[in-house]
Amino acid sequence: MDIAFVIEKFVLVAIIFGISLLIAMYSTYAERKVAAFLQDRLGPDRAGPAGMFQPLADGLKMFMKEEIIPSNASKWLFMVGPGLAMLTACIGTAVIPWGSPVTIDDRVVPLQVTDINVGLLYIFGVVSLGVYGVMIGGWASNNKYSLLSAIRAASQNISYEIAMGLSIIALLLVTNTLSLKEIVEQQHGWHWNVLYQPLGFILFMVCSFAETNRAPFDLPECETELIGGYHTEYSSMKLGFYLFAEYINMFVSAAVMATLYFGGYNYPGMDWMATLLGPTWAPLFGTLVFFVKIFVFIFFFMWVRWTIPRFRYDQLMHLGWKGLIPLAIANIVITGIVIAIIEKF
Repeated sequence: MDIAFVIEKFVLVAIIFGISLLIAMYSTYAERKVAAFLQDRLGPDRAGPAGMFQPLADGLKMFMKEEIIPSNASKWLFMVGPGLAMLTACIGTAVIPWGSPVTIDDRVVPLQVTDINVGLLYIFGVVSLGVYGVMIGGWASNNKYSLLSAIRAASQNISYEIAMGLSIIALLLVTNTLSLKEIVEQQHGWHWNVLYQPLGFILFMVCSFAETNRAPFDLPECETELIGGYHTEYSSMKLGFYLFAEYINMFVSAAVMATLYFGGYNYPGMDWMATLLGPTWAPLFGTLVFFVKIFVFIFFFMWVRWTIPRFRYDQLMHLGWKGLIPLAIANIVITGIVIAIIEKF
């Protein structure tokens, strides 16, 4: 086994894990600032300059708070729930291509942990597992509100995974591959999939809001009905894990949308930049462009949360089953017809 290969992957995994946690941590700060801007307030402004140290203060508070486990809870499952939610949130980053390969001292280093030929199926598998952390935590709490929240989360995820999967089928008809790396490479320059699959992108984006439990689809955490939802009984870092998992899921969802529909690390003029910057810095510039796209999507997640009111649960189910799924099926049929006509002529 090539020891340099092992070191490369270990360093890349550590960097991606650190960036995921850092973005999740400062997403809490950005969320408050976006909400404050939309509501004509200042937001956090006391912990450091412009409140920049507020996430650190929140993390310290989580570490220092007393940890309480309800006496009637299933203790082992109560502890497993937050860990599973955090684990499934983090492992989704493994197949995302963060940039084109970087050349360092004549060694080509891919900026992707692993390029499996069924990367999209891997993403969907991880997304499907994510709900188990919520379900286990809600059930193990032995709290009726937490249990209702867990049931809501499971029903919501199952409902919207169908429409999300159908939207991806139309994309597969266009790309003919399940590898995320190949999908990105096909979008070189301006050949972004959103131009060929605008309806598929809208469907995928709406389903991403539901899969990450973000407003207006945050029914599992509906404070007016369920107190705090599935994490009502949680405190200290177990509560922190659930909150962090939500923001990491938002980050991964933004990365997947940018990868599938907006070219990933591709951008207009990248060939010229490759000639100008060379084989080491040009891929890193593409990675920077990729993260700009991700941050735009994260801002959109936050903007929607503080702009659109929460759905009722029956409206959420009607939208999923009677709205998105028929649209996704129609999108597959239209895409298939257009591809057949193009290949015929």
